[in-house]
Amino acid sequence: MSSRDFDFDDVTLHVELAGPSDGPLAILVHGFPDTTATYRHLAPLLVAEGYRVAVPALRGYAPSSLARDGNYQIVATTHDIIRLHDALEGDSNAVIVGHDWGAAATYSAIGAAPEKWRKAVTMAVPPLLLMMQGFTTFDQLQASWYMYFFRNALSEFVVPLNDYDFITRLWSDWSPGYDCADDVARVRDAIGTPERLLASLSYYRAIDDPDVKNPAHAPLRDAATAMGSVPCLYVHGNNDGCILPSTARGAVELLAPGSREEIIENAGHFAHLERPDAVNELIIGWLRD
Repeated sequence: MSSRDFDFDDVTLHVELAGPSDGPLAILVHGFPDTTATYRHLAPLLVAEGYRVAVPALRGYAPSSLARDGNYQIVATTHDIIRLHDALEGDSNAVIVGHDWGAAATYSAIGAAPEKWRKAVTMAVPPLLLMMQGFTTFDQLQASWYMYFFRNALSEFVVPLNDYDFITRLWSDWSPGYDCADDVARVRDAIGTPERLLASLSYYRAIDDPDVKNPAHAPLRDAATAMGSVPCLYVHGNNDGCILPSTARGAVELLAPGSREEIIENAGHFAHLERPDAVNELIIGWLRD
């Protein structure tokens, strides 16, 4: 893959690129605590299908810049995705894949700009109305304890301790049995300074911020919970220790007509890394239809 930096007014996005210059655009969006390498199994398959693949590092994650306006609301990530689509001269044949925070941004992107996308894939975070319902249950609140901890300044001291063992423990809890050592090493490179760690934690601190920092983001926030018109494949691991399968159940009912919901057996939160063959077969088949 080659790479390119895209300078916007509030952030510089570092984007990994691969595939034919005249192919339909596929934007792949990672989450926390993760990096662009999360799509190392999927990206080559999309290139083989003729897609022009773009994998941005989220704002705040090296080698992208910190947000120059300090804004880490999910609608800011959505805005980044839409601007990247335009900067790469994507059209209505473009597709988008999002995992974790990338999934949350994908719902907003396809809701706010449906004309830009032919299909979508989201993984590990269901439509946001389901997430809100999940936060009314003891089990999901217990699984989501880290979200509340990240809102506390103490997390900025605790997370880096013992070579970011906190991140290793999260991966191990969320995807039991998966060897995450290489992935965590990449995460350390991406958020391993105080400024970048704070940026990654700020996504959580901005969750319920009622103040839309950028007026351009207002319609994106409204679109985050809209059903929209872009068909979406939703994928969830049956052993996910982060977003419980019970929280995600019924995702297809909140997605556009023609959408699908698939549960991956023997996989957790990072199902696309734990069982890449199974997940990628679903994704490629979905995009071919």
